Amino acid sequence: MPRDRPCSVTRHHSLPAVARSVGGRVARRSPSLPSTFGTALCFLFFFTKLGAWPACLGSSAASLTMAHQARALVTSKWLAEAAKAQGKVRVLDTSWYLPKLRRNAKSEFQKRHIAGASFFDIDRCCDRTSPLDHMLPSEEAFADYAGDLGVGGDTHVVVYDASEFGAFSAPRVWWMFRAFGHGAVSLLDGGLRGWLREGRPVSDARVRPAPRRFQASLNRAWVRGYGQMLDNLHAEEFQVVDARPTRRFRGLDAEPRDNTEPGHIPGSVSVPFDSFLSPSGHFLPREQLRALFARAGVDLRRPLCASCGSSVTACHVALAAHECGHPGVSVYDGGWSEWYARAAPEHVVSEGRGKRL
Repeated sequence: MPRDRPCSVTRHHSLPAVARSVGGRVARRSPSLPSTFGTALCFLFFFTKLGAWPACLGSSAASLTMAHQARALVTSKWLAEAAKAQGKVRVLDTSWYLPKLRRNAKSEFQKRHIAGASFFDIDRCCDRTSPLDHMLPSEEAFADYAGDLGVGGDTHVVVYDASEFGAFSAPRVWWMFRAFGHGAVSLLDGGLRGWLREGRPVSDARVRPAPRRFQASLNRAWVRGYGQMLDNLHAEEFQVVDARPTRRFRGLDAEPRDNTEPGHIPGSVSVPFDSFLSPSGHFLPREQLRALFARAGVDLRRPLCASCGSSVTACHVALAAHECGHPGVSVYDGGWSEWYARAAPEHVVSEGRGKRL
């Protein structure tokens, strides 16, 4: 895991020097103007040069392409228009499947993907020294990986996956980019499933993007470790939402990983990841998401931590809460896999017979 003290890591990839980077965008120093009118002119000039406009001035594809804080969800129509505009948008297929499904995400990508997309492998962009699956990599490793995929500080990243749910692993990569300080990232609402339903084209062509400079700075407040989760049993400083299916949460259905029994962390609540999605695979409207959290007893005004088996679908919780205005959901990166392996028997709650109680 990354060092305890916060720092930033920038990978240059032998690119020529550019202007000072501010919040993931290229910024140039402008002379200060004394009047409000002058400041407004400077503001408009700045966004005009970048090719991006504030949300209050429009919501076209161009307005989001360079925005530092992109909207979390974009439509297939928006992405198709943005791709035609050939702006600074990089599309990443982030598909990943549980081993029991016997689906090879990378092989499927090579046969069919959104034109221009690259493959983001969460089992490669991870902490390979950890015995747990796809834990967060170091800042340096993430900066290298993102930069090699053609992602720079001024890139609007759009992620999707090819699952039948419409979104399975893509929210994890959406959250990763945000956790490493890159706010210009969106999820294709409906995923490849929705893209194909609308009759939009796919390709098998391989794309080799030019490496870019990328800066990674981990927001450590968004990542929880086992010790913090254990302390929270008594401190109750944050709420814990488990995104696994309800019967696994209750301890009634088997876990997909060997040597791991089902159950949940004491005090956590169950909000299965697919409950955030409509039958079409799109995220529910904000009011329905708020109602879903409320029914589960989740207070979106308080700190919130998401968990699941290995912190993939936990990020559905993070995205849904973000859509509801939450400032930032933390994720228990080790998830239930780590908790079950390390927790005392009294800290494993299960209704199933023969489980640890």
